[in-house]
Amino acid sequence: MGITGNLSRRSFLKAGTAAAGASLIGTSWSTRLLAQNGLPDPQTVLDDISISKYVRADYQKLYGLTDSKPLWDPAKDWIRTCDWEAVRKEFAGTTVRFAIGAADQESAAEGLDPFEALSGIKVELVPIPDDSFYDKAVAEFISGNASFDALQFFSPWLGDFAAPGFLAPLGDYAEKWKLPLDDFYDTYRLNYGYFNGTMYGIPFDCDIQMVHLRKKMVEEVLGGPIDRWTSVPTYDELIRLSAELNNKTRGVAGIGMLGARGFWSTYTWEHVAAQAGMMLFDDKWEPIFNGDAGNKGMDIILALSKNAIEGFAGAGWGENRAAWLGGQVATNISWQDSGTQAMRPDQSQIVDDFVTIYEPRIAGGHFAPPNIAGSTSCVAANSQNAEGAFLMLAFLTTASIMAMNEANANGVAPGYRSVLTNPNLQVASQPAEVWSKSLDYAWCAPRLPGMFEMEQAMGNEINRALTGQISGKQALDNAAAAVRKIMDRNGFYGSKPPVDYAAAAPGLWVGKDKALPF
Repeated sequence: MGITGNLSRRSFLKAGTAAAGASLIGTSWSTRLLAQNGLPDPQTVLDDISISKYVRADYQKLYGLTDSKPLWDPAKDWIRTCDWEAVRKEFAGTTVRFAIGAADQESAAEGLDPFEALSGIKVELVPIPDDSFYDKAVAEFISGNASFDALQFFSPWLGDFAAPGFLAPLGDYAEKWKLPLDDFYDTYRLNYGYFNGTMYGIPFDCDIQMVHLRKKMVEEVLGGPIDRWTSVPTYDELIRLSAELNNKTRGVAGIGMLGARGFWSTYTWEHVAAQAGMMLFDDKWEPIFNGDAGNKGMDIILALSKNAIEGFAGAGWGENRAAWLGGQVATNISWQDSGTQAMRPDQSQIVDDFVTIYEPRIAGGHFAPPNIAGSTSCVAANSQNAEGAFLMLAFLTTASIMAMNEANANGVAPGYRSVLTNPNLQVASQPAEVWSKSLDYAWCAPRLPGMFEMEQAMGNEINRALTGQISGKQALDNAAAAVRKIMDRNGFYGSKPPVDYAAAAPGLWVGKDKALPF
C-alpha cells in the first residue's frame, strides 16, 4: 500500500505541511530565540504564536482577524495550559526524532522551532519519501529499531501500526500533561486516538465530507434563498437538482464527485451509503455492506454520476478541488476544505457564490455525516524518548495552531469543539458551523488492520460500476468477497480477533440514539 492519495490531497497546496501542520510561521525562531544562551521565557514564545504572526496577512485583512479576537479558547489550548517549566525540568537537552514526508522537511523544521524554545527538546527530522511512507515506516517498525520516535500518518493505517505493537500507549502521558481530550469531537477522539480501547494517537487532520452548492445557480432552480437544512433535504432532491443544473450554464456540470479507482470511489460511496444506514461489518466482523443499505448508496451515486463532470471516474481530491474552485460544477461532494478554500480569492473563482449544507437524508436511514480520511499523530513503541515525542505531538496538534491552519485554508483541519464553534473562526471558515453541528452524528469506518487495503479493493470494484463495466450490486458483492479474504488473513475470524468489536463500535456512528439537530 502507498500513501500517494493522502499526500497528493494535502501536498496539492504548497503552503501546507503534510506531516507537521505548522508551516504558518513567518519568522525564524531558531535565529531569534535558540541562538540565545539558555531558553527564552515561555510566555514570550507563546505570545508570538498568534494570529498576527501565523495567519496570512491578506486573510487577516479579508476577515478582520486580529489577536484581540482569538480563534480558540485559551483555557482549552494545551500549549497555553501546559507547565513548560516542568517540561524543561524533565526533558530539556533530550532529542526527539520525527518521521516526516521528505517534501515537507524544510517547512516542518521552522514550524517546530517554537516547540524547541518552549521545551528545550531538540527535534531531529527523519525525512521519508512521500510515496513510500507507509512501506518505509512498516519496514522500520518490523526491524525493531525504527529511526524515529514519532510520526503523523493517514488515520486508516492506525490498525496496521497499532495491532502488531508498533505504537506506544499514550494515555498515561495525556493524563499527566492534562491533554484536553474532552475538547475533541468524539468521532475524532475515538477513531483517530484509540485502538482496541487504548489511546495510541492524538487526532491531527480531522476531516469530514460535506455537500457544497453554488448559490446563484441553485437558488435560480429553487426559486429562493438556500436553507442549509431544508433546501436539499434528501439525496433524491440532489439527484433532481444536479440533473436540472447539468450544463444549464455552459461548461458547468451538475455535480462534482470523486470516482477514481481505489479509496476515492469508496469514500464517495461510503459517504452516501452511511445515510442509508449502511454499516461495513456486523459484530462478528463479517462484511455486510453489500446489503440493502449499501446497494441504496450505490444506486444513488450511480444516479448522480449521470449528472457528473466529465472525467469524474478518474478524479481524486486534487481534480475535484480544481473543478469546484474553478467554477466547473454546480454542486459538489467533497471534504470540508472545499468550503474554506472556496472563500479565498487567491484559490477560488467562486468566492461569495457557494454554500455548504447539512448532509441530505435518505428515507429510513441515518443522519450520519461522514468522517472520512484524516490523519493521526503517534509515538513508536521503541522510542528512546516516548514522552518527549508525545509532548511534541501535543504541541503540533494544539487548538491554536490547528485553528490557524483552518484560517489559512491549508487543508489541515481542526477537530476541537472549542475551535469549530468559535464565532471568530467561523468568520474565516464558511463550513465550520454546519461542520461543528454535524460532528455529533458522524459516521466513520473502523481503523482496523488492513482497513486501507480493504477500502482500496472496494473502490476498485465501485469504480468498475461507475464506468459501466459491472452493476452496482455486483461491485459490492465482489468487494465483500475481497474484504472477507483480507479480514480472514488478518485473523478476524479466529478465536481472538485483533480488534474487539465492542471497543470499535462506539466510534462507528456517534449519532446513534440522538435526535436530529433540527
